[in-house]
Amino acid sequence: MARFDPIVFSSWEGLHQENYLIAMYFMEVEASVDPVELGVEIAVDQTTGTWTAVPAETPEVRRHHMAKLIALHEVPNYEFEVPQGTKTRRYLIQIAFPTINFGAQIPMLLSSVFGNLSSRGWIKLLDLQFPRTFLESFPGPKFGIEGLRRLLGIWDRPILCNVIKPCTGISPEVGAELVYQAARGGVDIIKDDELIGDAPFSPMVKRVKEYMCRLKEADEQKGEKTLFAINVTDRQDKIRDNALRAIEAGANALMISFVTVGFSVVRTLAEDKSISVPIMGHMNFAGALCESPCSGVSSELICGKLARMVGMDMVLVYPPQSRFHLIENKFERVLQILQQPFSKIKPSFPLLAGGVHPGIVPATLDSVGTDVIIGAGGSIHGHPGGATAGARAFRQAFEAYSRGVDLEGWAQDKEELHQALGLWGTA
Repeated sequence: MARFDPIVFSSWEGLHQENYLIAMYFMEVEASVDPVELGVEIAVDQTTGTWTAVPAETPEVRRHHMAKLIALHEVPNYEFEVPQGTKTRRYLIQIAFPTINFGAQIPMLLSSVFGNLSSRGWIKLLDLQFPRTFLESFPGPKFGIEGLRRLLGIWDRPILCNVIKPCTGISPEVGAELVYQAARGGVDIIKDDELIGDAPFSPMVKRVKEYMCRLKEADEQKGEKTLFAINVTDRQDKIRDNALRAIEAGANALMISFVTVGFSVVRTLAEDKSISVPIMGHMNFAGALCESPCSGVSSELICGKLARMVGMDMVLVYPPQSRFHLIENKFERVLQILQQPFSKIKPSFPLLAGGVHPGIVPATLDSVGTDVIIGAGGSIHGHPGGATAGARAFRQAFEAYSRGVDLEGWAQDKEELHQALGLWGTA
């Protein structure tokens, strides 16, 4: 095939756009590599062809099923000459994939746009742009930001989430006391740590019953509702059963590690009419896919678009000020993707966690606004005054922000916040 044959290198405007999605890649190659040949090779390899010609790859098959290279831009964008001594060159490549090849599902989609290609070295999948009809096949969140606020009755401030610490190894009875203390101080959502599941030392159903019993006490005392997101992460064939058993035992939210179990598992839960509670997604293990600047998959795609498409009401994202952090522009872009208009799919609530403490509240909210969930584990349970004081310190920080007053000044007569700032400082 000719290098610029429209059947393999087309303009986007020349295609029936509703039939294609666009994959964007970053690629760095040796200066001697022909980027057009490589882009065409990727388009062919990831759809109809292989490393050598085969008789059944007919013009008809190519016309309907072959991907098309639609854009190739070098960065920096040399026009008249390439500097002498240049050893590698960098490109942004866009390839249009016919959606008929995989349908409205994530596993075959990812296999098509980045399956074998992910093993080719310095190439990173940056983004996918979907036709509207394709997106309409996905459920999105059942609750989303507005639904979760309505469920909790909170409209004018961030949501406060607590992760039970220690992460694992504690009995349901010990955990239930920690849950009670945190909720009594003003936590809105309690979530399991991602490191505890249906464990022998803390069976899931028993944990739900113990925790929900103590949450009922806390809710009556504080006059607010608290959700408990139980971790249902498990083997694929057990996850739905885990979710239904947890809900029957009283759980009013679910949590799942969406990267390790797979996007389709989350989608199955979100589409299940018998599961009528919010679903929280934890991004652990995403770093294995996203961390490299030159290979893997972007966090915007993994933790943003795909997470929202398959139906997660809440998505845990690491803010720049936390221990496990995305750089600032990446973090803000992921949040924008979770919250901005996206066909008919409801927005997902970003959950910011990973070493968060009251001292970073003003800087964080200045950066991303108040339509977020602030997730704290150690800074609640490690507070000098205990978990109740730790939760109150966050609520006091929220109040200071809503009033537009200096955090340290506000803390002068707020003992819980004063102690937290003294221990962990400010951003």
